Amino acid sequence: MTRSILFDTETTGLDPLTGDRVIEIAAIELINDLPTENQFYALLNPGRDIPMDSTRIHGITNAHVEGKPAFAAIADAMLEFFADSPLVAHNAAFDFGFIDAELARIGKPALGHTRMIDTLVLAKTRFPGMPNSLDALCRRFEIDLSARTTHNALLDCKLLAEVYIELTGGRQRGFILETEQSLAFAEYQLEATRTPRPIIVPPETLAAHAAFITRLKDPVWAKEV
Repeated sequence: MTRSILFDTETTGLDPLTGDRVIEIAAIELINDLPTENQFYALLNPGRDIPMDSTRIHGITNAHVEGKPAFAAIADAMLEFFADSPLVAHNAAFDFGFIDAELARIGKPALGHTRMIDTLVLAKTRFPGMPNSLDALCRRFEIDLSARTTHNALLDCKLLAEVYIELTGGRQRGFILETEQSLAFAEYQLEATRTPRPIIVPPETLAAHAAFITRLKDPVWAKEV
């Protein structure tokens, strides 16, 4: 069993090095690349205004984050959820850059880019020269986008989890695993309920077989084991 974490962030802007901050983090646990019900979510007060240009993208306003915790207050819980698992994100360098900047502000080590799995890179490898945004991939894989009116981190995670399944063949692997488990359970039940029935050979059949093998040259049935 392999565990990984798929996550997404929403931010006040595009560059953490110029003061932009994380305002929303969502993450979903994956087991063998398939999503579980185990999730992490936080809406954060960035300690600065959220520009209208950013609000138009994700729909989060200053009013939404008023009274919400700062990143420092949820960092330990986030890191505990992440644990040492591989981290999956779309355009992962963006999300890693913002999380690492937030961790640096509170004196914690960066996530470590060796853990990064970038679904954008996977998509570009599979569909070179084609649009590979999350929206484009959802349309390509016929994943329902009707609820995505803005960039919401948790919704984006759920959509990306479905995209990731398609990119990695996870749906087929999950189906095969489920089928194998069902067959194994059925076989176990059969073994548990099967009643042994000895095969009884009639004496005349045994006699006929013995007479038959006497006519054979060096028959294996006559050899001692």
